[in-house]
Amino acid sequence: MATGYVYHEMFGWHDTGTSGGLFPSDPRTGIQPLAHFENAETKRRMHELIVVSGLIDQLERIVPRHASEEEILRVHTPEHLARIRTESELPKGGDAGDGFSPFGRGGYEIATLAAGGVIAAVDAVVSGVVDNAYALVRPPGHHALADTGMGFCTFGNIAIAAEHARAARGVERIAIVDWDVHHGNGTQAAFYDDPDVLTISLHQDNVFPPASGAISERGKGAGEGCSINVPLPAGTGDGGYLHAMDQVVVTAVHRFHPDLILVACGFDASVMDPLARQMLTSSGYRQLTQRLMDVAQEVCDGRIAMSHEGGYSPVYVPFCGLAVIETLAGEKSFADPFLPIASGYAGHDLQAHQKAVIDAAALLVPGIGA
Repeated sequence: MATGYVYHEMFGWHDTGTSGGLFPSDPRTGIQPLAHFENAETKRRMHELIVVSGLIDQLERIVPRHASEEEILRVHTPEHLARIRTESELPKGGDAGDGFSPFGRGGYEIATLAAGGVIAAVDAVVSGVVDNAYALVRPPGHHALADTGMGFCTFGNIAIAAEHARAARGVERIAIVDWDVHHGNGTQAAFYDDPDVLTISLHQDNVFPPASGAISERGKGAGEGCSINVPLPAGTGDGGYLHAMDQVVVTAVHRFHPDLILVACGFDASVMDPLARQMLTSSGYRQLTQRLMDVAQEVCDGRIAMSHEGGYSPVYVPFCGLAVIETLAGEKSFADPFLPIASGYAGHDLQAHQKAVIDAAALLVPGIGA
């Protein structure tokens, strides 16, 4: 089994400044300078753990490239692309679009490298160079809409890669599974009326964006039934996520029968993340990955490409990421030293109120393609 791996040090140079978590420092309002939540540490440390553990020697390195304007414009408007490029030339850069997603001078080039890195991963999987791939890119992308970035995302990396797979590689049907803790609104919007792309988002209910990702959001027109949302209650642990994977994701992917599976892989549903209140452990992520690999083997010869999204605990994200990539590669390296603590927290078993939400979402699966 060959697993591809995309990373470039330039991703660590995406500059989100000295914000006080979300907002620019401002002594008049009491916001002290510190660091933006979306900073380089989680991804840099994850890459370094992959190297130090020796897992890097078992992976096929894939060199990222810049996404072209043509590739970006399959998802985004010319006005959005032009604004990002223009603000990228300013001395202090600009913002992706919502006022708390800053980028520094030269940010356009880093954002196109992130989108192109996911394209490179998809190309390697579809061409058979590797069986599956993980793109550790930055900035993330699943919140970016056609005409604006938001939620720390500049361009819709995974949506751009999906459109590339269809336009340049002849892939006809794609399933996109998003287990970032926040709703994958941008990816959903890109394919909301498209019957050939299935989007499934497992996320904490009503965290970000506000009032987004309800079960009732099912697609429209020809794409009705091809958007599935599972808005999980706060506190959902490994048991709840695995039930959602079994009852919703696996059954939906079976029914849709895609040619390729893409994963928006966020680690902000982890038990130690500061921006959400879910309880996934590295073991939970490992099992989610294995279940998805099993169904991928059945429906699309194992073709999976993952794009890194959120995750804001610099201590725990690396071990969750290591677990996912180890599973993709069929390898083992370092054990998670935090797992005995994280897995011992009360609440990991499937709870009745969690099951009710998941089972309600499962009722939508027969509507795929109906």
